[in-house]
Amino acid sequence: MAAFDQSYCLKSFERLLAVDSTTGQYEQAQALVCTMLDELEIPYRLTHKGGVIAELGGEGRALAVTAHLDDIGLMVRHIRADGTLNVCPVGGLYPFYCVTENVRIHTREGKIYTGAICRTPNSVHVTEEELRTALPDFRTNVCVVLDEDVKCAEDVRRLGIETGDMIALDPRFQMVNGYLKSRFIDDKACAAVLLTVMKEVKEQRLALPRKVYAYFAFFEEIGHGTTWLPADVEDILAIDIAPTGPDQNSDEHKVSIFAKDSRFPYHWGMTNELRETAIEEGLDYVMDIFTPHYGTDADGSVMAGYDVRHAAIGPGTANSHGYERTHLDGLRETYRLLLAYLQR
Repeated sequence: MAAFDQSYCLKSFERLLAVDSTTGQYEQAQALVCTMLDELEIPYRLTHKGGVIAELGGEGRALAVTAHLDDIGLMVRHIRADGTLNVCPVGGLYPFYCVTENVRIHTREGKIYTGAICRTPNSVHVTEEELRTALPDFRTNVCVVLDEDVKCAEDVRRLGIETGDMIALDPRFQMVNGYLKSRFIDDKACAAVLLTVMKEVKEQRLALPRKVYAYFAFFEEIGHGTTWLPADVEDILAIDIAPTGPDQNSDEHKVSIFAKDSRFPYHWGMTNELRETAIEEGLDYVMDIFTPHYGTDADGSVMAGYDVRHAAIGPGTANSHGYERTHLDGLRETYRLLLAYLQR
């Protein structure tokens, strides 16, 4: 088994994090992935709605391995009379997980402004009771405050900001003692793992017993990332985070093989193949179930009507859809399982 190129994986993760890609705003992230594939000299094509499909080689019984590059975030819903922004979530972002976060507002003309997500009212010294008793809610008491001298809605509009503009959260990446702390580990860390596997396959000229696509999707967080597949795909394998928590087996140091999520069980035969591979390779793995609020792009392909087997694996990850955390061990074990499965 080839050694995990930790340096390349981390560098790839940081490059992906550096580009805002709230679901729907995919162009810059797509261009970056294309650049990274060009560096690896791996051929690819673009999907019409936004997505990158690379070809790793092999023939027959095509397998698509997918990792998504869209992030949860916000959109400007309304400009308030006082110059603050009423916002709505894009994907599964909850206000209690993002109040006080720094953000970037992307206008449709390409301008970028900074700001912060705030409670209204916002000072515990002045309005302690309201802050202590009322849950944060995007509809009533959470807004985005711009780092600009604006006093009214017209001031904001003169900047070029309007309803429908995208708002991206600051990832705030750190690594301490092998632990990666950042927003958007879901799923940019998994995309980095996939790129690291692709680098190994390319550089070592590994023979693949079947045709393999690598599919970088951009609409997973709203449910339609891989609802279109190349016609010859027979199996789809999603690489996504494995949330930790009560009643979960998932661990930040391990790779999880998904048995079921909130939609339905993963394919019994394909899941067993992954489990057998993990056992044969001596990997640190667990089987896990993710309910009641979890799904992957592999589900989307099945729900779109494709006659495919579907499965999912990924590193154990804490604080899903918040300021997430995983460990290099989990990324390494995910890498090892994916690379071994591709050669099975």
